[in-house]
Amino acid sequence: MADIRFDGKVAIVTGAGGGLGRQHALELARRGAKVVVNDLGGSVDGSGGSSEAAQKVVEEIKAFGGEAIAHGASVTDDAGVANMVQTAMDAWGRIDILIANAGILRDRTLTKMELADFEAVMQVHVWGTFKPIKAVWDIMKAQNYGRIVVTTSSSGMYGNFGQSNYGAAKMAVLGLMNTLKLEGAKNDVKINAISPVAATRMTEGLMPPEVLAKLAPEYVTPGVVYLCSDEAPTGAILTAGAGAFALSRIYETEGVYLGEGGLSAEEVRDSWGQISAEDGQKAYFNGGEQGQKFFRKMAGG
Repeated sequence: MADIRFDGKVAIVTGAGGGLGRQHALELARRGAKVVVNDLGGSVDGSGGSSEAAQKVVEEIKAFGGEAIAHGASVTDDAGVANMVQTAMDAWGRIDILIANAGILRDRTLTKMELADFEAVMQVHVWGTFKPIKAVWDIMKAQNYGRIVVTTSSSGMYGNFGQSNYGAAKMAVLGLMNTLKLEGAKNDVKINAISPVAATRMTEGLMPPEVLAKLAPEYVTPGVVYLCSDEAPTGAILTAGAGAFALSRIYETEGVYLGEGGLSAEEVRDSWGQISAEDGQKAYFNGGEQGQKFFRKMAGG
């Protein structure tokens, strides 16, 4: 098969001043995309800001003959996001790819977590994903083409101690993806999620150095590039790290029909073995498919 190329395509990558975002932006540019490199330039917890990080990545891209523009807006700022999108449109007239990668961490156990810590993480990961998508959505629909990659995490899908804010935000992103995969289908706007395991500023304090050395962002980016391509699926959760790739899905057991009227908590308790049995479990593409199972069981199927 032919190499994946992005000649003539325009990409926006948020949080692209370092780590995963930088690597995504560089690889898209190497493959021909024109790239808006967005980064607020703040610290891991979201404080501060500088356009220097984004500009350095732009200089890297230009050094190998690519085209790129630096943009320092916060992904939570309405006017800044609008300006970022307009910058791409003014320069190149279209937007084909959006990688929503920007993120922060404020890890605390729930006992020690302030409301501000929860709100800040939700703002960047949820609103900071939604706002750029909203800003490019109608552009992509009008083009009858778009590729969006959101960033989720095992902290959301499975949990991680001290990350209730981050985990909640990363599951919210999947809910957004699952609806938009349906709304974008008619116009070939595909949206997928990457769940990375990588050594970045956000993870350097979570793992020992010898492990981090094997988790370079370069081992995640090939999966993201595929999700940005013409051949991409939609609604997929691609887990990637250390050169390994896997598809994550939400499965539901077949369950059991206990009848109607007079149901008790004890019946649920006593049927828990059947309810939780994994044989016959299934992944659903949309809520309608899942709901049909309950109507089938009600009808005795």
